[in-house]
Amino acid sequence: MSPATLGAQELYSDYQGTWRGKVLQVISSEIKEIPGTEAKHLFQAIEAEILDGPQVGKVVRIENDYLKLDKGDRFYFNYNVDRDGTERYGIINIDRRGSLAILLLLFVGTIILFGRWQGVRSLLALAGSFFVIFYVLMPGLLNGWNPLLASFLVASGILFGAIFFTHGFNRESVVAFSGTMIAVFLTGLFAIVAVKMTSLSGFSADESMYLNLNTNGTLDFTGLLLGAIIVGVLGVLDDIAVTQAAVVSELYDSNPQMSKAEAYARALRIGREHVGALVNTLVLAYTGASLPILLYFQVSKMSFNSAVNLEIFATEIVRAIVGSIGLILTVPIVTLLAVFYLKGYKSKNPHVHHHH
Repeated sequence: MSPATLGAQELYSDYQGTWRGKVLQVISSEIKEIPGTEAKHLFQAIEAEILDGPQVGKVVRIENDYLKLDKGDRFYFNYNVDRDGTERYGIINIDRRGSLAILLLLFVGTIILFGRWQGVRSLLALAGSFFVIFYVLMPGLLNGWNPLLASFLVASGILFGAIFFTHGFNRESVVAFSGTMIAVFLTGLFAIVAVKMTSLSGFSADESMYLNLNTNGTLDFTGLLLGAIIVGVLGVLDDIAVTQAAVVSELYDSNPQMSKAEAYARALRIGREHVGALVNTLVLAYTGASLPILLYFQVSKMSFNSAVNLEIFATEIVRAIVGSIGLILTVPIVTLLAVFYLKGYKSKNPHVHHHH
């Protein structure tokens, strides 16, 4: 069933729920041409058992044009009932929770094995960050909080936990946190200017359209975009800030008589090297996330000037530019604070650089 046909039918059907199923057998499997196009796709007819919901245990036949399924595969499907009483089952996703759990355990184990106790603290800080985002920021935004202000306040909480809980309550952490918050504030101001200059609406993805419909148009999507930019750069700003504070501390430890000006100049040289690598990382991360769309426009007849002007591309360009400038601002700010407040300070912690 084509997506267009499915969408049209859903207008005249009653959605009953989303449940899980298991493939008992593949009845048929063949490659067919998608109606109205020259593209070909796999179409299957499968027999499946419903694993949860009010129809648990029921065996049904499902027409599958989503992805290739084999006997024993588990999947999610939508159950709809048309106005004439016809039941329809549409596969929407594979059940990949088991694989994700294995990858998560591998991720946690690797961090603990390498970082040991500091790795555990990093994981707890990361868990705290997700908790704040899911249970404070997101409900707040849906309840009408100002997206930019809410994101800034939540960013403050996330950075406080990430820096102090991971690296301890010491003067280096105070310098890193203070410098990062100044950089986040300046980055937010620049993000406002950049978004207004480029007239971005925040509706670059289909998800924004659906969210706008589901919330009856009550959300400020330009503000959400600004908030997303701020939250998106927190990790790299935290990284560069902690590193610069540690670098200055090490310079003073190696030569207590070193002047503030010399420490600033040396730390700045190291910061420039670090920024170069992180800017590259940031831009490549945004590019990688947009790769399918980039490929789509590569094979289309749209010119480069037309494509780059689309909001979906302009948004990623603005994200990368704003994030990179925020990174660059963080280095001199944190370094300046560090050379003044870490002079004569004896760190009790070994300086080990951890990415968040």
